[in-house]
Amino acid sequence: MADLYQVENLRLSFPDLTRKPLLGAAPRTEILKDLSFTIPRGEILGIVGGSGSGKSTLGRVLVRLLEPSAGTVHFDGRDITHLAEAELRPLRRRFQMIFQDPMSSLNPRHRIGRLIAAPLRLHGADDPEKGALEALDQVGLPRSFASRYPHELSGGQRQRVGIARAIALRPDFILADEIVSGLDVSSQAQVLALLERLVAELGLTLAFISHDLSVIRRLCTRILVLHRGEIVENAVTAELYANPRAAYTRELLDVIPLPDPDQPWI
Repeated sequence: MADLYQVENLRLSFPDLTRKPLLGAAPRTEILKDLSFTIPRGEILGIVGGSGSGKSTLGRVLVRLLEPSAGTVHFDGRDITHLAEAELRPLRRRFQMIFQDPMSSLNPRHRIGRLIAAPLRLHGADDPEKGALEALDQVGLPRSFASRYPHELSGGQRQRVGIARAIALRPDFILADEIVSGLDVSSQAQVLALLERLVAELGLTLAFISHDLSVIRRLCTRILVLHRGEIVENAVTAELYANPRAAYTRELLDVIPLPDPDQPWI
């Protein structure tokens, strides 16, 4: 299977303004440290780590919301590491992101149909409104929801709207950043099942970011474990659970709660 992403020797650092001297540049804090990995087409990759591990930063580099300090990121064979925004714009419909808090990414003054149609309109789709309704169908929401506002939906429904907006453009890759962390267990299971179905039906490649290994155990085919900006484990999911090699991975596994027999997804 061909690789959609090839990441080599990736580094990212930011100036530490809290330690800026009176003269000269501020020292830099390295967030991502020499990361190398691939994401094959059709894979569901879990990116796991605790707070401050760099997992969300890595995700934003993959969709080029952040520009790396060093190394390379190839998307479908093209080097996107330092592409200018004008060159990135035609590619952006091919990699989309679903955010953790849908309320922060959904304009509360706009109706759901308009919110889903907005990226379609931006990228010149022939019939954005029709595309928005079809996206609602695919995520299991009634078309009548197109006339509702975000505050009229539950948390799980709003997250489905975020998914609908991401898939409406028919992307190759979707980054999902902690998208079930604010949901109850039942809603988590439904969203995870929806993502798995969409990956199969639409031929998507998915990177799923989480701090919780129990959430991604069933969903992901392979897992990257990040700790302090470094990859400490890169393994097929079954192998990682059966034989974790890194001490940090074992620590994460030790805090997984016992499964609820009534919730087969978790």
